[in-house]
Amino acid sequence: MASPPAAPRSLTRYWRWGLALIPVLALGAWFGPALLLGPRVSVTLVSRGTLLRSVVATGVVTTPYRVAIASQITGTVAEIPVLEGQAVTLGQVLVRLEDGELQAGLAQARSAVAQAETQLHHLTEVTLPVAIRTLAQSEATLLNAGRQFARSEALQTSGFATRAALDEARVARDVAEAQMQAARIQRDSNTQGGTDEVLAQAVLTEARASLRAAQSRLDHATIAAPVAGTLIARSIERGDVVQANTPLMTLSPRAAPQLVVQIDERNLGLIALGQPALASADAYPQARFSARVAYINPSVDPQRAAVEVKLDVREPPPALREDMTVSVDITVAERTGILILPLTAIRDAAGAAWILRAEAGHARRVPVRLGLRGAVAAEILEGLSEGDRVLPASAAVAAGDRVRAP
Repeated sequence: MASPPAAPRSLTRYWRWGLALIPVLALGAWFGPALLLGPRVSVTLVSRGTLLRSVVATGVVTTPYRVAIASQITGTVAEIPVLEGQAVTLGQVLVRLEDGELQAGLAQARSAVAQAETQLHHLTEVTLPVAIRTLAQSEATLLNAGRQFARSEALQTSGFATRAALDEARVARDVAEAQMQAARIQRDSNTQGGTDEVLAQAVLTEARASLRAAQSRLDHATIAAPVAGTLIARSIERGDVVQANTPLMTLSPRAAPQLVVQIDERNLGLIALGQPALASADAYPQARFSARVAYINPSVDPQRAAVEVKLDVREPPPALREDMTVSVDITVAERTGILILPLTAIRDAAGAAWILRAEAGHARRVPVRLGLRGAVAAEILEGLSEGDRVLPASAAVAAGDRVRAP
């Protein structure tokens, strides 16, 4: 059988050239547009929206004040019916001291009051009536003695009585008058406002004051919560001897917590009372909650070059705890309906800001004037319009280069 005729040499040569040109054509198809039209780049559209400027700070959770629980007397701890970290109500017992001696002192003070009351009662119900009757008797005796003296004087004048009888009648009259004066003083002393009555009232008043003091000392043996809150610290145990005015516990009142943060003094001019903020505890960074600036310390801490700022939290999350570390974003400025451009598209933002705008297939340098600056974007006051396409600052493109932008 005859073999097929061989292919012409020219066709074989052309076939080999075609195979060699395929990679060249592929490379041209791949790099040709980039060389002719420029690289393909992403762009950011200038848009209108709302821009916030905030100051970021860290701090801790605290309450507006804390209450130091202390004893007003010296004593031995008999009972502590609460635990550290426990929530307590107003008037709930926190500590009980041993009160045996105080109970005895109270009983003694009550006895002294009863004795003083009895003495005053005896004065008004017994001594005074007796004094009144004694005075009446003395007045009658004086009247009789005066009559006797008058008769003796008349008889002595007429010669029917001796001088001795007259002197005796005079002495009897003088004695009766002195007795009457003494009885009157005794009555006046026992009546209301008199010396004995005033003294008895003073004794009763002093006894009652001693009773109140004894009752107060006994009451001080039981230490109760002055406000509702949470016990956040305790430094005593049963059997300890406590001294007066020595703190035993620390109570955090049940009130809306505050956030205390330190603001860099360079941002002091941006902070104002009433500014809103968003905060989160470092333990729960996703659980953000609202706060508001309530206090700005008028002085600057020279050691830290910072200013203390307090923020109120009206609706704290349940997980918020005393002394937690928090992060706070205080909104110091807000503008709506303005032209916004991400900071990643702005070049030399700290100086004479400019951008590269995609225009007619080229990157054109355009100077811009910035307004409010936020954490990720800035306000464009001049140089751009809404919808302009801006190249990112990271793009490896120079002004005047060809670019392909979507």
